[in-house]
Amino acid sequence: MSLKLGWKFLDSGALYRCFAYIASLRNIAVSDAKSIIDHLQEIDFRSIPSEDGSEAKILLNGEDVSSKIRAPLCANLASKLATSPEIRKHLLKVQRNYCSSEGLVADGRDMGSVVFPDAVLKIYLTANLRVRAKRKYNQLHEQGINAKFQKIYNDIKKRDDRDSNRSYAPLTIPDGAFVLDASYLSFDEVTGRLVEEVEKVMKNKYWGAQYGDSH
Repeated sequence: MSLKLGWKFLDSGALYRCFAYIASLRNIAVSDAKSIIDHLQEIDFRSIPSEDGSEAKILLNGEDVSSKIRAPLCANLASKLATSPEIRKHLLKVQRNYCSSEGLVADGRDMGSVVFPDAVLKIYLTANLRVRAKRKYNQLHEQGINAKFQKIYNDIKKRDDRDSNRSYAPLTIPDGAFVLDASYLSFDEVTGRLVEEVEKVMKNKYWGAQYGDSH
């Protein structure tokens, strides 16, 4: 959607996965918040949206790590790492630096509730758990990653439970958010609905960045 609007894009989940990826490479426990935070300055992170609705291309210090950080093990580590209040607080500034007067599409589980609480438009995009697991299963197999559907399903469910029940910045529907269930909608249908919401905001002469929480 950011490409259609001509706005910047932030994939905050990928940012956490990059930290998890570095932690795994350097044998740092995800519970060791201090050591992980010490590596904050070493990360040059960029998220580049796709035109076809597939997941964004992620560059870490210039290297394309898109497939590596989306492997199930890295995703699970990132979810555990994200429960740390210290790490989340340190990454707030990094994420907020993406804010632009030209507009921003920010994807993440606490974008509208914590990172950008004053966003003029908050979108909560959700889908049936089984549908989400099937989509992830297909994505991994397209990338040549062998994965079992039931494990993916269980991992996503555990991540949802962990993110919804963490003490700091839990996954929640932000106040005033536009909620869209994308279980049985195509990528173009979802994009169309969301662009309509953005246009409503712009017609009402509100201007600013656009953010969303996803589940």
